[in-house]
Amino acid sequence: MTLSYEVQVAAPATGSGPLEFPAGKYATATSFFDAYADETARAMKSVDPAALDRAAAILVAAYTKRAGVFACGNGGSAAIANHLQCDHSKGVRTATDLLPRVTSLSTNVELLTAIANDMSYEDVFVYQLESQAGPGDVLIAVSSSGRSPNIVRALSWARDHDLRTIALTGFGGGDAKAVAEVSIHVDGANYGIVEDLHQAIMHALAQYVRQSRMTAAAISSTVF
Repeated sequence: MTLSYEVQVAAPATGSGPLEFPAGKYATATSFFDAYADETARAMKSVDPAALDRAAAILVAAYTKRAGVFACGNGGSAAIANHLQCDHSKGVRTATDLLPRVTSLSTNVELLTAIANDMSYEDVFVYQLESQAGPGDVLIAVSSSGRSPNIVRALSWARDHDLRTIALTGFGGGDAKAVAEVSIHVDGANYGIVEDLHQAIMHALAQYVRQSRMTAAAISSTVF
């Protein structure tokens, strides 16, 4: 016999912000997963299509002119930034005319800890940007809360030095949502769900850019 939820999760009132999930205990892993999937689908629909199109246009322009694209994040968002370097480098390049220049600022633990130890953790991304980035480059900052000081500082520095900026945020969006030129915001209040959708957005942008430089015949015969 399949057990039902122990709690019923009510929809949030209009204007009350992202739905808290989970709001109570579930009796089985299956019931939790079903609810998790439902909340993921709801949060996915909250993403602004115009923001996706604007971000894609920034990336197409950057990869076409071989501008540098930098990504950063903390914790699970660092993993997304690192994964972005892979898919936006090798993935976007495969079977296209593009030669992307993509760097994750979250990937070098030796450098990160040296900066954090000698200066401050708030500087771990901006310090690298000061050495490597210039006008016309792009910064993609991944932050579920949008409140991480090192993320906000990196976005602010990038904005002030004529980089294009894209933020992937969740929860209330924080200062990252306000500072970034383009904010792709997930209306969710569960770290797993927000990170899952940030990963999906990262993949979708890479695959969109890739297929935009391929023929229809090449797309239909290629595994993405």
